[in-house]
Amino acid sequence: MKIIELLLDEENEEMTGIEAVSIVESPAIESDFIALADQEIKLAQIDEDKRLLMGAALIPNKPIFRKNGEEMFYVYFSKDTVRRASELFFMKGNQNNATLEHNIDVKNLSVVESWIVEGEQDKSRMYGLEVPNGTWMISMKIENDEIWNDYVKTGKVKGFSIEGYFADKAKIKQSEQLKEDEANIKLKEILSLLKWKEIIKKTLIQRQVK
Repeated sequence: MKIIELLLDEENEEMTGIEAVSIVESPAIESDFIALADQEIKLAQIDEDKRLLMGAALIPNKPIFRKNGEEMFYVYFSKDTVRRASELFFMKGNQNNATLEHNIDVKNLSVVESWIVEGEQDKSRMYGLEVPNGTWMISMKIENDEIWNDYVKTGKVKGFSIEGYFADKAKIKQSEQLKEDEANIKLKEILSLLKWKEIIKKTLIQRQVK
């Protein structure tokens, strides 16, 4: 089955990067979140005051199954792409953009903490989350009573899933090759035109001399 690396196309500023974080029942990256209360792992018992959820938003080099019509394939993100995507998410001010199951826009959900896992002493390890280095971790504040009571406390949602725009690495390379080919063709046309102009100029000079 085809495996595609997804990249950020930063030349297209309006259509690149992560636009929102969705809370979902089945995260594509297969990493659940946990509810936080002080320094204890909280899975069944939820802290009513903090209303914080922590989990992985993007895991590098992890194949994620996708289906487009009849075509089935996997996509993945490199460590560099994961890090840059996390930076652009905040640079564009998208931390308050959230959805439920990728279908419903919800208010009063905010990403309030973000970091890249870089070693065994990472904060995520303290809460029993075993994720590889390079993973983008987030903590989300839930101040929406309906989402907290009907979806988080009941266990209907179990993790984060990103929404955004990424580009197929192979297609980017094809596009770059096409642009390069077009540039080479134009260059050849210009050189050919200059060559003919030079020939015509020399011919006119020779005629004047005669």
